[in-house]
Amino acid sequence: MNITGNTIFISGATSGIGLGLALRFQQAGNKVIVGGRRTELLDQISSENPELGTVVIDTTDPQSITAAYEQVTREHPDLNVLITMAGIMLPEDLHTPDFLTTAERTVTTNLLGPIRLVAAFIPFLAQQEQSTIVTVSSGLAFVPLPATPTYSATKAAIHSFTDSMRAQLSDTSIQVIELAPPAVRTTLMGMQDSDQAMPLDAFLNETMTLLETQPDAEQILVENVKFFRYAEANGSYRDVLGMLSNS
Repeated sequence: MNITGNTIFISGATSGIGLGLALRFQQAGNKVIVGGRRTELLDQISSENPELGTVVIDTTDPQSITAAYEQVTREHPDLNVLITMAGIMLPEDLHTPDFLTTAERTVTTNLLGPIRLVAAFIPFLAQQEQSTIVTVSSGLAFVPLPATPTYSATKAAIHSFTDSMRAQLSDTSIQVIELAPPAVRTTLMGMQDSDQAMPLDAFLNETMTLLETQPDAEQILVENVKFFRYAEANGSYRDVLGMLSNS
């Protein structure tokens, strides 16, 4: 992926990593459209960053995805990058069935949402000379956080789905990249002030550098996430799982 000269749609980009990436890509010479559910946040982003385009999208709603797809591709026929950013992370206690509501909501947002997005955009992106789909998994795709079992499971599913998508689309113009963040200082699970999480600017700096220096990369892995990504391969999986169980 070239990091300049693109037209990029990022769903779930009204805060945190999504908004940070949108601003970095815009600064790198791309046209960027951010998507989100809350119109007041989109209006604020547009007011503070008039160079960014905005579109309302609720990735839990198939009709909203269709409407956003039609708007984005109509207004930006040169669109060539989709970043599926939306996600929620909530704790669950499996001792009783009460967790099921959270689990179902998490699957709908974190797994069905990105799948529905790529289903909508693949035919359009395949017509572009060069295009990219970026999915967003997590270090927890490789070693789960037991306190958030469904979140971890959906991210593992995104990792697996991305590998299959990359293989199936290898005969098209679409490059498929998986971004696997570690814990980052955002409002996700209240990590914005956590000493255990990576500062957002540091994550964005390293991510943009990796995208620029590794244009053919299949995965974007900052150093902080490799502890999780390669835990099983290097024999530390049980130790890492035990650490996460006590966190």
